[in-house]
Amino acid sequence: MQYMLLIYTNPATDLAPGTPEFMEMLARYGKAGETYETDGVFKAGAALQAPATATTVKVRHGKVQTMDGPFAETKEMLAGYYLLDCPDLDAAIKYAAMIPGAETGSVEVRPVVDFSKFR
Repeated sequence: MQYMLLIYTNPATDLAPGTPEFMEMLARYGKAGETYETDGVFKAGAALQAPATATTVKVRHGKVQTMDGPFAETKEMLAGYYLLDCPDLDAAIKYAAMIPGAETGSVEVRPVVDFSKFR
C-alpha cells in the first residue's frame, strides 16, 4: 500500500540554510532517502518552497479564483513529502520516524487511495 508522509515544520524554528546544522540535517535526509531506496519502498519525494510562493486555487460557480499564498495561516507549514510503498502502517511509521523534520515538527502518515479498486 502506498503512504504519503507529509513533513510539517515551523519556520520560526527551522535551521538557517547554509549553517553547519542545516547541512547535517540535509545529510540525515539523504540517509533516510538512501534507506527508502535500499528497502525498495521509495516512490517519490521532494522539498517544497516556502508558503509565500504558493498559489491557492478555488472554483466557485464555475469561476476560477486564485489567491497568493497558502489557504490557511498556521504555525507549521507543509515543507515536503515522501511517497512510499510499504507493506503496512507500522512500516510507514517506522520510515516516518527517520525523517529529521519529525524531531522539531511532525510527519503525517496517510494511506493513498487506490482508485483502481473502483473500476
